[in-house]
Amino acid sequence: MSEYNGPLSRFTVLDLTRVRSGPTAVRQFADWGANVIKIEAPEAVDTGKGMGGARNGPDFQSIHRNKRSITLNLKETEARDIFMKMVETADVVIENFRPDVKNRLGISYEDLKKVNKKIVLLSISGFGQDGPYERRPGFDQIAQGMGGLMSITGLPDQGPVRVGIPIADLTAGMYGAMGVMIALLERETSGEGQWVQTSLLQAMVSMLDFQAARYLVKGEVAGQAGNNHPTSIPTGVFKTADGHINIAAAGDQMWDRICKVLEDKELADNADFSSGELRSKNRDAVNAALEKHTVKYNSEELITMLNDSGVPCGPINTIDKVFDDPQVKHLNLRHPVESKTLGKMDILAQAVNFSRFEPKTGMATPERGEHTDDVLKEYGFSDEDIAAFRNKVVI
Repeated sequence: MSEYNGPLSRFTVLDLTRVRSGPTAVRQFADWGANVIKIEAPEAVDTGKGMGGARNGPDFQSIHRNKRSITLNLKETEARDIFMKMVETADVVIENFRPDVKNRLGISYEDLKKVNKKIVLLSISGFGQDGPYERRPGFDQIAQGMGGLMSITGLPDQGPVRVGIPIADLTAGMYGAMGVMIALLERETSGEGQWVQTSLLQAMVSMLDFQAARYLVKGEVAGQAGNNHPTSIPTGVFKTADGHINIAAAGDQMWDRICKVLEDKELADNADFSSGELRSKNRDAVNAALEKHTVKYNSEELITMLNDSGVPCGPINTIDKVFDDPQVKHLNLRHPVESKTLGKMDILAQAVNFSRFEPKTGMATPERGEHTDDVLKEYGFSDEDIAAFRNKVVI
């Protein structure tokens, strides 16, 4: 076990997760010191190599760091018994099977609660633990479409467009982790755990935020706005002499500032642009008028001018330029690990800082079953027990 003593070191998390939404939730505990035990099927039972078919690929390595791995064939009674022995002293179990799988395996919340009333179970599914879509397989892009995001992403009349990151998976994982934290805090007063549930669909709909609010409150159905902000004009992408930049100059104060930076009195005095409501109504004309100026400047030059005047703006970076950005470097968004197989490398860091704690670093994604013997011995099993389990493909 690592000597790292982080804010979550007192918790043990049993990790049954796969793909991305579940591991995203688990990562919040692993990075802050929880004793995370990743439970996988033996290779003889499941030959999967990880996301994208590459266990040693960047994706799998990034999302499963800071945990130990054991193998358990939960279809076998003895393996289920081992798991339940671990549940007796664990704090959290996290899974993202289809809803019916845990029932078939005999590890539902009701099953877990019988051996440990303090256990918190997090279940992440595609569409919820019950209801008409209960048994449907979940996938990020499917949730993006069903949750409305693809209908408001992209250029007007372009047709639906997916967001470039697995946002439904990631947000479901983050909401799930937050739910577990709440359950653990509540447990301090009640002494009991509970079943925390979320889904890709729930997470996706909740992320609609103000578009959902506009519909629920006023019946407005938002459409695609492209690079224009739906309500704050002008906010969008503008051409420069050497590329494009983002500018957000909504509000009268920002509008006055950008007109002064561009030294265009005619723009400032244009009656059609004299209020936020009028600029929104005439957004295409506003953008065209601004772009007549922006194309005269190099991106870096214009960004400096606008920022110096207090107008929000910034470059549109490719991924390599993101990690070259001086502020990104300052924020230290590289998470160093050392893998027995791949050596030293950087993966993506946590996005939250604490005044008294740093996240746990150095511990790479484990090989499948790398810690099986060590962990089982911690739970009282002997070398002979472990050898027998292995012969029967229990582990």
